[in-house]
Amino acid sequence: MQHKGTVRLETDRLILRRFRLDDSGAAFQNWTSDKRVTEFLRWPAHDTVNTTKKIIQMWVDGYARDDFYQWAIVLKNNGNGPVGTISVVDRNDALNILHIGYCIGSRWWNQGITSEAFSGIIPFLFEQVKANRIESQHDPRNPNSGKVMTKCGLKYEGTLRQADISNKGVVDAAVYSILADEYFSKQAQCKKR
Repeated sequence: MQHKGTVRLETDRLILRRFRLDDSGAAFQNWTSDKRVTEFLRWPAHDTVNTTKKIIQMWVDGYARDDFYQWAIVLKNNGNGPVGTISVVDRNDALNILHIGYCIGSRWWNQGITSEAFSGIIPFLFEQVKANRIESQHDPRNPNSGKVMTKCGLKYEGTLRQADISNKGVVDAAVYSILADEYFSKQAQCKKR
């Protein structure tokens, strides 16, 4: 892969940018303290803004690396700071695989924001970073997360039994992916129309 680091990206409604330390208060208020958001995630809701601040400081420090991808999801028409995050949570450089994770404040659920953010990073990761496979997974008890993946062109591959851990304990993992040749083939078809 040709890592580029977390670059600023824009979609119709969103700015996907690097976090700043002064985003800590908004992140805490908008999603990191929300137990509904973290129900199916691996990390617990934050009890204090200082916990959020420490995590964001780690992300800010991570931006020095060109293989670090952690975007703040910011609505263009919202002055409340980031409403969520989308990132590469794991990768396999030998196989050019990037694994995506995301979360967004519950106030912004079911508005297509996460799908728009995920769709916004896919062209960058295939065209510039040169990933061959973009994948993600979710607990089958959280089907809305799977809907995000299919909206973004990922295909359901199967469910790995008791293959993940979350705030629910040991859980199944429904796995989805999109390959570079599928992405580029779809782009070519769109240009022909």
